[in-house]
Amino acid sequence: MKPTERPRSPFFSSGPCAKRPGWSVDALKDACVGRSHRSKPGKAKLAEAIDRTRAVLGVPDDYRIGIVPASDTGAIEMALWSMLGARGVDMLAWESFGAGWVTDVVKQLKLTDVRTMEAGYGDIVDLSKVDTDRDVVFTWNGTTSGVKVPDGSWIKDDRQGLTICDATSAVFAMEMPWEKLDVVTYSWQKVMGGEGGHGMLILSPRAVERLLTYKPAWPLPKIFRLTSGGKLIEGIFKGETINTPSMICVEDYIDALVWAEGIGGLPALIKRSNANLGVLEDWVASKNWVSFLAEDKAIRSNTSVCFKIVDPWFDGLDGDDARADVPKKIASLLEKEGVAYDINGYRDAPAGLRIWAGATIEASDLKALTPWLDWAFNEVKG
Repeated sequence: MKPTERPRSPFFSSGPCAKRPGWSVDALKDACVGRSHRSKPGKAKLAEAIDRTRAVLGVPDDYRIGIVPASDTGAIEMALWSMLGARGVDMLAWESFGAGWVTDVVKQLKLTDVRTMEAGYGDIVDLSKVDTDRDVVFTWNGTTSGVKVPDGSWIKDDRQGLTICDATSAVFAMEMPWEKLDVVTYSWQKVMGGEGGHGMLILSPRAVERLLTYKPAWPLPKIFRLTSGGKLIEGIFKGETINTPSMICVEDYIDALVWAEGIGGLPALIKRSNANLGVLEDWVASKNWVSFLAEDKAIRSNTSVCFKIVDPWFDGLDGDDARADVPKKIASLLEKEGVAYDINGYRDAPAGLRIWAGATIEASDLKALTPWLDWAFNEVKG
């Protein structure tokens, strides 16, 4: 039967993610609009976003934090184009975004001393084989596969290379071992539900040293340049952005950070995300038609939770297209009911569902959602 209880919020997209509980446009009333981002009030807002980021995430004092253009993609590309080529690099990929960084390094930068380690969706590479005396590029959490790095124990403290980590769906929901990470990038629209278009670039002292002592063989567009005249452009890390940011987006990000501080900071955010994953794990444990794409709990994401359909009926469908239609129809049914938006799996991933479980999601909404998932599957199957 069709369930009667509905989630109060149907927003389960994996990016942009749901706004914080209680959000409304009133949260943007203090945005520094109509002013230059280089004005004193504009720079103060940008500096506030950086300072609150450091406080909530626990970023070390000697790490630099900058707001950069073009979302997480812009931030990670900045690092790749500015820092790689000084030594060999290990490229790790277990989903589409990691594979995209491999393509950029091999086909665009055309580096030759590259070791590529890849795993299929739902799995992860053998991290013990990674050589951190080389540079390493990896995603901490695969948004499209629901697979996360279990910890940073595989990264040497006395490493010679840089660790460049795309952490866009991990920060604010998982512990980040900052002493193991030299470059961390993310975007506001993932775990914190902010608006898109802006990226965050966090650099360790070792990463800064690389910028100051290494010059890439290729020209860098202005939007990627982090140094000038052999010196770091310090303004980037004090709120003087490379290009014009949206001050409405900045205000929205500050609002999310203030909310995070108000509920208890990073420990509370992680606790909420873990509790949300727990709701979905309890549901899966009682069902025989659905399972996690990441079967190993140690590498299972608590943000971008990906599911596969394991019902024998599904396996018996004729061809990949027929199987891909099933989660599409489930997602479409639930969207029409106003119960869940944007939960079909990523286009390059195996056919399945993907439900965001980050800290801005309420556990009660996930509990209300799960009977609807059962109903929609049976409607499609029936």
